[in-house]
Amino acid sequence: MIPARDRYQTAGADYGLDEGLRAHMLRIYNYMGIGLAVTGIVAMLVAATPALYVPIFSTPLKWVVMLAPLGFVMFLSFRIERISGATAQLLFWLFCGLMGLSLASIFLVFTGASIGRAFFGAAAMFAAFSLYGYTTKRDLTQFGSFLMMGLIGVVIASVINIFLGSSALQFAISIIGILVFVGLTAWDTQSIKLQYAEHHDGETRQKLAVMGALSLYLNFINIFQLLLSLTGERE
Repeated sequence: MIPARDRYQTAGADYGLDEGLRAHMLRIYNYMGIGLAVTGIVAMLVAATPALYVPIFSTPLKWVVMLAPLGFVMFLSFRIERISGATAQLLFWLFCGLMGLSLASIFLVFTGASIGRAFFGAAAMFAAFSLYGYTTKRDLTQFGSFLMMGLIGVVIASVINIFLGSSALQFAISIIGILVFVGLTAWDTQSIKLQYAEHHDGETRQKLAVMGALSLYLNFINIFQLLLSLTGERE
Protein backbone atom coordinates (compact mmCIF):
# COMPACT_ATOMS: atom_id res chain seq x y z
CA MET A 1 0.00 0.00 0.00
CA ILE A 2 1.38 3.46 -0.93
CA PRO A 3 1.55 5.89 2.04
CA ALA A 4 -0.78 8.89 1.81
CA ARG A 5 2.12 11.38 1.65
CA ASP A 6 3.68 9.51 -1.29
CA ARG A 7 0.32 9.38 -3.07
CA TYR A 8 -0.03 13.16 -2.70
CA GLN A 9 3.51 13.73 -3.97
CA THR A 10 2.87 11.49 -7.00
CA ALA A 11 -0.43 13.21 -7.73
CA GLY A 12 1.25 16.61 -7.44
CA ALA A 13 4.02 15.57 -9.83
CA ASP A 14 1.46 14.25 -12.33
CA TYR A 15 -0.55 17.48 -12.06
CA GLY A 16 2.59 19.54 -12.62
CA LEU A 17 3.49 17.45 -15.65
CA ASP A 18 -0.03 17.79 -17.07
CA GLU A 19 -0.03 21.56 -16.61
CA GLY A 20 3.44 21.87 -18.09
CA LEU A 21 2.58 19.58 -21.00
CA ARG A 22 -0.57 21.56 -21.81
CA ALA A 23 1.45 24.78 -21.82
CA HIS A 24 4.11 23.13 -24.01
CA MET A 25 1.52 21.86 -26.50
CA LEU A 26 -0.22 25.23 -26.55
CA ARG A 27 3.09 26.89 -27.42
CA ILE A 28 3.64 24.39 -30.24
CA TYR A 29 0.15 24.91 -31.69
CA ASN A 30 0.58 28.69 -31.39
CA TYR A 31 3.89 28.53 -33.26
CA MET A 32 2.29 26.35 -35.90
CA GLY A 33 -0.78 28.59 -36.24
CA ILE A 34 1.30 31.75 -36.56
CA GLY A 35 3.55 29.96 -39.06
CA LEU A 36 0.55 29.01 -41.19
CA ALA A 37 -0.68 32.61 -41.04
CA VAL A 38 2.73 33.88 -42.19
CA THR A 39 2.74 31.33 -45.01
CA GLY A 40 -0.76 32.28 -46.14
CA ILE A 41 -0.11 36.02 -46.05
CA VAL A 42 3.13 35.74 -48.01
CA ALA A 43 1.52 33.41 -50.57
CA MET A 44 -1.42 35.73 -51.17
CA LEU A 45 0.75 38.85 -51.39
CA VAL A 46 3.10 37.24 -53.92
CA ALA A 47 0.21 35.83 -55.98
CA ALA A 48 -1.40 39.29 -56.08
CA THR A 49 1.83 40.99 -57.23
CA PRO A 50 2.83 40.17 -60.83
CA ALA A 51 6.15 41.98 -60.32
CA LEU A 52 7.01 39.26 -57.80
CA TYR A 53 5.54 36.04 -59.16
CA VAL A 54 6.40 36.52 -62.84
CA PRO A 55 10.22 36.65 -62.31
CA ILE A 56 9.95 33.65 -59.96
CA PHE A 57 7.57 31.21 -61.61
CA SER A 58 8.47 31.95 -65.23
CA THR A 59 12.19 31.34 -64.75
CA PRO A 60 14.42 28.58 -63.32
CA LEU A 61 14.33 30.57 -60.06
CA LYS A 62 11.13 28.66 -59.26
CA TRP A 63 13.21 25.53 -58.56
CA VAL A 64 15.29 27.46 -56.03
CA VAL A 65 12.13 28.71 -54.32
CA MET A 66 10.60 25.22 -54.31
CA LEU A 67 13.71 23.46 -52.96
CA ALA A 68 14.84 26.11 -50.46
CA PRO A 69 12.32 25.03 -47.76
CA LEU A 70 13.84 21.53 -47.86
CA GLY A 71 17.24 23.08 -47.17
CA PHE A 72 15.80 24.96 -44.18
CA VAL A 73 14.30 21.77 -42.74
CA MET A 74 17.58 19.89 -43.11
CA PHE A 75 19.56 22.76 -41.55
CA LEU A 76 17.21 22.97 -38.54
CA SER A 77 17.21 19.19 -38.08
CA PHE A 78 21.01 18.86 -38.11
CA ARG A 79 21.89 22.12 -36.31
CA ILE A 80 19.17 22.33 -33.68
CA GLU A 81 21.53 21.14 -30.92
CA ARG A 82 24.04 23.92 -31.66
CA ILE A 83 21.76 26.94 -32.00
CA SER A 84 19.79 28.84 -29.38
CA GLY A 85 16.05 28.59 -28.94
CA ALA A 86 15.61 32.17 -30.17
CA THR A 87 17.60 31.43 -33.33
CA ALA A 88 15.59 28.27 -33.96
CA GLN A 89 12.37 30.24 -33.63
CA LEU A 90 13.62 32.94 -36.05
CA LEU A 91 14.60 30.29 -38.59
CA PHE A 92 11.15 28.75 -38.25
CA TRP A 93 9.46 32.06 -39.12
CA LEU A 94 11.80 32.50 -42.10
CA PHE A 95 10.99 28.98 -43.22
CA CYS A 96 7.25 29.70 -43.03
CA GLY A 97 7.72 32.84 -45.12
CA LEU A 98 9.72 30.91 -47.69
CA MET A 99 7.00 28.26 -47.82
CA GLY A 100 4.53 31.04 -48.56
CA LEU A 101 6.68 32.12 -51.48
CA SER A 102 6.76 28.54 -52.72
CA LEU A 103 2.98 28.05 -52.33
CA ALA A 104 2.01 31.31 -54.04
CA SER A 105 1.53 29.40 -57.28
CA ILE A 106 -1.58 27.62 -55.93
CA PHE A 107 -3.44 30.93 -55.98
CA LEU A 108 -2.59 31.23 -59.67
CA VAL A 109 -3.76 27.68 -60.48
CA PHE A 110 -6.75 26.89 -58.24
CA THR A 111 -9.94 28.79 -57.45
CA GLY A 112 -10.21 30.56 -54.12
CA ALA A 113 -13.24 28.46 -53.13
CA SER A 114 -11.41 25.17 -53.69
CA ILE A 115 -8.38 26.44 -51.76
CA GLY A 116 -10.68 27.35 -48.87
CA ARG A 117 -12.37 23.93 -48.91
CA ALA A 118 -9.04 22.13 -48.98
CA PHE A 119 -7.73 24.26 -46.10
CA PHE A 120 -10.69 23.61 -43.83
CA GLY A 121 -10.75 19.94 -44.81
CA ALA A 122 -7.05 19.66 -43.93
CA ALA A 123 -7.67 21.53 -40.66
CA ALA A 124 -10.42 19.08 -39.68
CA MET A 125 -8.26 16.04 -40.48
CA PHE A 126 -5.24 17.49 -38.68
CA ALA A 127 -7.23 18.42 -35.56
CA ALA A 128 -8.85 14.99 -35.33
CA PHE A 129 -5.64 13.00 -35.65
CA SER A 130 -3.54 15.33 -33.50
CA LEU A 131 -6.17 15.07 -30.77
CA TYR A 132 -6.09 11.29 -31.14
CA GLY A 133 -2.30 11.27 -30.85
CA TYR A 134 -2.50 13.44 -27.73
CA THR A 135 -5.21 11.48 -25.92
CA THR A 136 -4.71 7.85 -26.96
CA LYS A 137 -3.17 5.38 -24.53
CA ARG A 138 -2.07 3.21 -27.43
CA ASP A 139 1.65 3.17 -28.22
CA LEU A 140 1.98 4.57 -31.74
CA THR A 141 5.76 4.20 -31.98
CA GLN A 142 5.29 0.79 -33.61
CA PHE A 143 3.80 2.53 -36.64
CA GLY A 144 6.74 4.91 -37.10
CA SER A 145 8.77 2.76 -39.49
CA PHE A 146 5.66 1.89 -41.53
CA LEU A 147 4.73 5.56 -41.88
CA MET A 148 8.27 6.50 -42.88
CA MET A 149 8.27 3.81 -45.54
CA GLY A 150 4.98 5.19 -46.82
CA LEU A 151 6.42 8.71 -46.87
CA ILE A 152 9.45 7.59 -48.86
CA GLY A 153 7.16 5.78 -51.29
CA VAL A 154 5.01 8.90 -51.79
CA VAL A 155 8.09 11.06 -52.41
CA ILE A 156 9.55 8.62 -54.95
CA ALA A 157 6.20 8.25 -56.74
CA SER A 158 5.78 12.04 -56.84
CA VAL A 159 9.21 12.50 -58.44
CA ILE A 160 8.45 9.80 -61.02
CA ASN A 161 5.10 11.42 -61.82
CA ILE A 162 6.81 14.74 -62.59
CA PHE A 163 8.06 13.03 -65.74
CA LEU A 164 5.05 10.78 -66.39
CA GLY A 165 2.29 13.29 -65.73
CA SER A 166 -0.18 10.48 -64.99
CA SER A 167 -3.49 11.65 -63.49
CA ALA A 168 -4.21 8.12 -62.21
CA LEU A 169 -0.86 7.96 -60.41
CA GLN A 170 -1.41 11.45 -58.99
CA PHE A 171 -4.79 10.35 -57.65
CA ALA A 172 -3.18 7.36 -55.91
CA ILE A 173 -0.36 9.54 -54.55
CA SER A 174 -2.90 11.99 -53.11
CA ILE A 175 -4.98 9.30 -51.38
CA ILE A 176 -1.99 7.41 -49.96
CA GLY A 177 -0.19 10.64 -49.06
CA ILE A 178 -3.13 11.95 -47.06
CA LEU A 179 -3.31 8.66 -45.13
CA VAL A 180 0.43 8.81 -44.44
CA PHE A 181 0.42 12.41 -43.23
CA VAL A 182 -2.64 12.10 -40.98
CA GLY A 183 -0.92 9.06 -39.47
CA LEU A 184 2.26 11.07 -39.00
CA THR A 185 0.22 13.82 -37.33
CA ALA A 186 -0.94 11.41 -34.62
CA TRP A 187 2.52 9.83 -34.36
CA ASP A 188 4.32 13.18 -34.09
CA THR A 189 1.86 14.49 -31.50
CA GLN A 190 2.45 11.47 -29.27
CA SER A 191 6.23 11.76 -29.81
CA ILE A 192 6.10 15.40 -28.67
CA LYS A 193 4.40 14.28 -25.45
CA LEU A 194 7.05 11.63 -24.83
CA GLN A 195 9.88 14.10 -25.44
CA TYR A 196 8.39 16.56 -22.96
CA ALA A 197 8.21 13.88 -20.26
CA GLU A 198 12.00 13.54 -20.37
CA HIS A 199 12.33 16.69 -18.19
CA HIS A 200 14.51 18.93 -20.36
CA ASP A 201 15.62 22.40 -19.30
CA GLY A 202 13.81 25.55 -20.46
CA GLU A 203 16.12 26.28 -23.42
CA THR A 204 15.86 22.73 -24.72
CA ARG A 205 12.08 22.77 -24.35
CA GLN A 206 11.90 25.93 -26.43
CA LYS A 207 13.85 24.21 -29.20
CA LEU A 208 11.65 21.13 -28.83
CA ALA A 209 8.61 23.39 -29.22
CA VAL A 210 10.03 24.82 -32.46
CA MET A 211 10.83 21.38 -33.86
CA GLY A 212 7.44 20.06 -32.76
CA ALA A 213 5.71 22.99 -34.48
CA LEU A 214 7.81 22.36 -37.59
CA SER A 215 6.86 18.67 -37.80
CA LEU A 216 3.14 19.38 -37.30
CA TYR A 217 3.28 22.33 -39.70
CA LEU A 218 4.80 20.12 -42.41
CA ASN A 219 2.13 17.47 -41.85
CA PHE A 220 -0.62 20.06 -42.20
CA ILE A 221 0.88 21.65 -45.32
CA ASN A 222 1.23 18.27 -47.00
CA ILE A 223 -2.33 17.22 -46.13
CA PHE A 224 -3.56 20.56 -47.52
CA GLN A 225 -1.58 20.29 -50.76
CA LEU A 226 -2.59 16.67 -51.38
CA LEU A 227 -6.24 17.40 -50.63
CA LEU A 228 -6.12 20.42 -52.95
CA SER A 229 -4.55 18.29 -55.67
CA LEU A 230 -7.31 15.73 -55.19
CA THR A 231 -10.34 18.03 -55.00
CA GLY A 232 -9.20 21.45 -56.24
CA GLU A 233 -10.89 23.25 -59.14
CA ARG A 234 -8.52 24.97 -61.52
CA GLU A 235 -8.90 28.56 -62.68
